[in-house]
Amino acid sequence: MTRADLDKRPDDVAAMFDGVARRYDLTNTVLTAGQDRRWRSLTRAALDPRPGEKVLDLAAGTAVSTVSLARSGAWCVAADFSLGMLRAGARRDVPKVAADGLHLPFADASFDAVTISFGLRNIVDTRAALREMARVTRPGGRLVVCEFGTPTFAPFRVAYHDVMLATVLPAVARRVSSNPDAYTYLAESIRDWPAQADLARIIGEAGWTGVAWRDLALGAVALHRARRP
Repeated sequence: MTRADLDKRPDDVAAMFDGVARRYDLTNTVLTAGQDRRWRSLTRAALDPRPGEKVLDLAAGTAVSTVSLARSGAWCVAADFSLGMLRAGARRDVPKVAADGLHLPFADASFDAVTISFGLRNIVDTRAALREMARVTRPGGRLVVCEFGTPTFAPFRVAYHDVMLATVLPAVARRVSSNPDAYTYLAESIRDWPAQADLARIIGEAGWTGVAWRDLALGAVALHRARRP
């Protein structure tokens, strides 16, 4: 099985997700103790998709999140660069597109809103990906990024990094995931990811305005939102 490194070579990352696709949804639910469902609901509420709008769900994986967004009545498309993930979600009745987050196959200002959940961290150039998302979003359109963050409560932050990521996550992945080694990369990429205020600055530098965030799970996860000027 393949796992990526922190240099995040696109071929390695895509192959790694191909390897976890078969049991990806189950693994997420087990690792988060079911909180993944709540985070999807909160992401949908923050994005506020409306009937008739066009929404891009980037790094959508098996399209679980896209189905959730589409319940609003918006036209929602799942985009991901892992063909294995898209195939694993083939039964979900939403449009699916194989797409590189750095070179999206959509015209300028195609979407009213764009969201990416736990995927921005896996793109080799964060700023370029955010600029590309801005390109395909209409002026005034909305962005929501749901991603791992830095816990705000110091004792929990220590336990999260030293126990959850170092011990619990690998142990659970060995029992549940179809590619346990991929979750070593997951832990490394979480530790390497910028804290909430730093990510907000990066989003602003990429051309988005009104950037704000909301901490979830004591900051272990965060929702960033912004608008396209």
